[in-house]
Amino acid sequence: MKKNRLFILAALFSMLVLVLAACGGETGEPTEAPVEPTEETMEPTEEPMEEPTEEPMEEPTEEPMEEPTEEAGGETTLGTAENPIVMSFVPSGDTQDIIVSGDAIADMITERTGLEIVSNVGTDFAAVREAMGAGQAHIGWLNTFNYVLAAETYGVEVALVTERFGLTTYNGQINVNVDSGIEELADLEGKVMCWVDPSSTSGYIIPRIMLAANGINPDEAFAEQIEAGSHNNVIIQVYNGECDAGATFVDARSAVEEEFPDVNERVEVLATTTDIPNDSVAFIADFPEDMRQQIVDALLDIASTEEGQEALNTLYSIEGLQEADDSFYDPFRADLSAAGIDIEELAGGG
Repeated sequence: MKKNRLFILAALFSMLVLVLAACGGETGEPTEAPVEPTEETMEPTEEPMEEPTEEPMEEPTEEPMEEPTEEAGGETTLGTAENPIVMSFVPSGDTQDIIVSGDAIADMITERTGLEIVSNVGTDFAAVREAMGAGQAHIGWLNTFNYVLAAETYGVEVALVTERFGLTTYNGQINVNVDSGIEELADLEGKVMCWVDPSSTSGYIIPRIMLAANGINPDEAFAEQIEAGSHNNVIIQVYNGECDAGATFVDARSAVEEEFPDVNERVEVLATTTDIPNDSVAFIADFPEDMRQQIVDALLDIASTEEGQEALNTLYSIEGLQEADDSFYDPFRADLSAAGIDIEELAGGG
């Protein structure tokens, strides 16, 4: 029995030693360096991502544009760069010459008044009249017939009339090629006739009245009728024999003499019309009176200078300008009425 007890005590003692040894191992120095957890062995601990905080986007701040000067009613002031005064010319001569001289005159007006002026040349005579009626042009250098029609239709008002050879009236003429065999008006029957434009006073309207007064029906007399577009073109086409005869102002031959030195020998004057009031510088009906007077004064001053005279001569062979009102054209209206031409009817027909 005693041995059994000793055996049991010994066994218990051994077990106690083992337990104590195991406990002592937890406090001892590790024999291997601890292994750092790797991405493969670590459980991914996802931190909650912060929700993006969207800051409100600032509206783009545009630099305020300078507002153009405005008149009452919100419209930009006439005569400024934003709203220039448009001055239109009829294409009665060489278009390039008219463009150059028109621009020069516009610049000279601007220099004297401070008003912004731009110039252009209409595609035909009626285009300038219609541009004024639509408010697309403010000043028009109108031939006589177009002025009378524009005044009747749109209330356009004349301010200045042109002067040539010291006169404010002029004449139309019918020119013939020296080889055409035409010696009097009756010989025009069956020939080729050149006109400037149906709205041209001296290059269409008045010569046709003259022919009718001499018993020649201008609608039926000719083998062919050609619209040349300008007085210069009429003379050139008669010179070249493309037309037997052609109507122009007096004396349109001088405008092409530099290019055709023998034009006066090749093109002869067959007949001359009655007096016609000269062409005008006219303004649209509602053009500001103060600006109108500034421009009129400027043009009169321009016409008195050497530079201005050169530009005016290149433009339409103008020697000077004179102030005038609508009554200046009353004798012409009377001539049209006597010929059976009703201005009111023409105006109503557009």
